[in-house]
Amino acid sequence: MERGGAMVWSVIIPAYNEAERLPAYLREVVLFFEGRGEPYEVLVVDDGSRDATGDRVRELERSFPRLRLLALPENRGKGHAVRVGMVNARGAFRLFADADGATPIRELERLEPALRAGADVVIGSRALQDPAVRVRAHVHRVVAGRVFNWLVARLGLAGIADSQCGFKCFRAAAAEDLFRALRTDGYGFDVELLLLAQRRGYRIAEVAVNWVDQPGSKVRVLTDGPRMLWQILATRAGYPRQRRGGARGRTER
Repeated sequence: MERGGAMVWSVIIPAYNEAERLPAYLREVVLFFEGRGEPYEVLVVDDGSRDATGDRVRELERSFPRLRLLALPENRGKGHAVRVGMVNARGAFRLFADADGATPIRELERLEPALRAGADVVIGSRALQDPAVRVRAHVHRVVAGRVFNWLVARLGLAGIADSQCGFKCFRAAAAEDLFRALRTDGYGFDVELLLLAQRRGYRIAEVAVNWVDQPGSKVRVLTDGPRMLWQILATRAGYPRQRRGGARGRTER
């Protein structure tokens, strides 16, 4: 891994009305990276929150100089917020993580070996089996997730067990390329992102991570699920079945 004065890690956390849940996770993130001794930054992208999310982050900025708030004037969606964070980040490795802390930041240590081995994109997974990993989720979300990923596979995203886990890491070059091309603003952005990565030949690794369902989820299965599928269908129609000029990207587990 790269050390020295150059920025090594960027953590992007999209947030919409997360004044209650976000501060504890931000403290966890900062404590984790302070113990590593590598240059890092934490970017919170406030996606037009109507609560005190921005105020809470500004308060923490006084204590955590590596923390930076990017406040958007209006709510555009999670995909847009993550894109803004990724293109404004400076790290050689760029992770986005959900504000609720469902995936502990220490799970980054599970993603690192794949990065060291040369993967361009490493995604956390709640679907892969690993005896050292525990996923605690409500049954209806597990079922909905399996159905969603089955449908997504039929639409062209092959070889990915869990497209929607909000814990994904990118090499800087891959992040710049993929997020500048991303068009989906809403929750369906993960699928477009992975479709792009496959078609552009990036090496993708999927790794099982610990995950605990958190109260207050912004995703509603019955309303957001169909909306996400519609976003994916609209995006999928704009992509050829194979990337230009070569083979598809590989997904490793």
